Amino acid sequence: MNAVAQIGVCYGMLGNNLPNAREVINLYKSNNIKRMRLYDPNQQALQALRGSNIEVILGVPNDQLQNLANPSKAQSWVQSNVVAYWPSVRFRYISVGNEVPPSSSLARFVLPALVNVFNAVRSAGLESRIKVSIAIDMTLIGVSYPPSAGAFRGDVRSYLDPIIGHLAWARTPLLANIYTYFSYSGNPRDISLPYALFTSPSPIVWDQGRGYQNLFDAMLDSLYSALEKAGQGGLEVVVSESGWPSAGGFGTSVDNAATYLSNLIKHVQKGTPKRPGKAIETYLFALFDENQKSGPELERHFGLFSPNKQPKYQLHFGGGRHWDIASKEYNATFPLKSD
Repeated sequence: MNAVAQIGVCYGMLGNNLPNAREVINLYKSNNIKRMRLYDPNQQALQALRGSNIEVILGVPNDQLQNLANPSKAQSWVQSNVVAYWPSVRFRYISVGNEVPPSSSLARFVLPALVNVFNAVRSAGLESRIKVSIAIDMTLIGVSYPPSAGAFRGDVRSYLDPIIGHLAWARTPLLANIYTYFSYSGNPRDISLPYALFTSPSPIVWDQGRGYQNLFDAMLDSLYSALEKAGQGGLEVVVSESGWPSAGGFGTSVDNAATYLSNLIKHVQKGTPKRPGKAIETYLFALFDENQKSGPELERHFGLFSPNKQPKYQLHFGGGRHWDIASKEYNATFPLKSD
C-alpha cells in the first residue's frame, strides 16, 4: 500500500466559524484526502459523507462510554450511527473513547463499551469491514527511551491489558495519538528540533543496531515494544492523530508545522526501524484551526486549513510523488535528507 492511501485528516468541529459539512467533504475531495477521523456521529457530517468514498474513523465521545457499557444502548447507537449509513458511508474503524485517562471515573466503562460496540457491529454482520478499537495517548508509556525498552506504566496495565487482549483477539489495530511536538516542547534540552521535525541528516539514537533519525519513529517503536512486553507484539498500530501547531507556544511556527506535516506524509510510507517497509496508517490533526478548543493557545492552531478553507501549507495528499514544503526559504536553510 502506498503512502498516498495511508493519510487521513481529523475533522474537529470546535469552532464557531467553520464551513458546513458539505463544504468540508468537498475540501477533502479537492485535496485528494481519502480518509477522515470524526470525533462523534455528527449527523450533518455523516449525511454529507454518503457516497463520498471517504473512509471514516467514527468516534464514540467519552461522555457516551457509560451509556454504551449497557449492551442494548450500544446496539441502538450502532444501529443509528453506523448501520443507518452503511454502506454509503465507508466506516473503517469505530474509536470507543479518545485518550481516556486510566485514573478517570470513565476508565471502567471503556472495556465494556468496546466489547458491546464490537458485538453490535458483529450482530450487524460488519465485523470484517468495521474494526472497533480505542484511541490512546502516549502518557500511558512509562519508559520510552531507548525505543526497545518501551513499556507501559505499571499503574495502567490493569486497565490496558484486557483492552489490548480483546483487540488482539478481534484482530484490530490499536489507535494511538502521537505528537513529537509535545515531547520536544517539554524537553528541548534533550530533544533537538531537527529530530522532532524529521530533518536530522543522520541517526540521533542507536538502539540494538537500529538507527533513529526522527522522534516519530522512536515514539512509535517504543509503543510497539510496550505492546510486546504486555504480550501483544502482534498488534498493529494506527496513528490516529499527529500534528504540529503553527502558533501559540514554544517551537510553534508556520515553517515548523509545514516541515513536520510534509515530512510526516512522506515518511509514513516507509515504516519504522522496528517494522521497516510497512506503511503506517496516519491521520493528521487537524483539518481546521478550531477557535473554541479549550486549553493553551497552541491548541487552537493545529489546522491544515484556515476556517475560510485556505490552506496554511502546501501539502500533497496524492496524485504523484512530488512533495512540497510550504516555505522554500526554510527548506534552503535546513536541507532535508533526500530519500
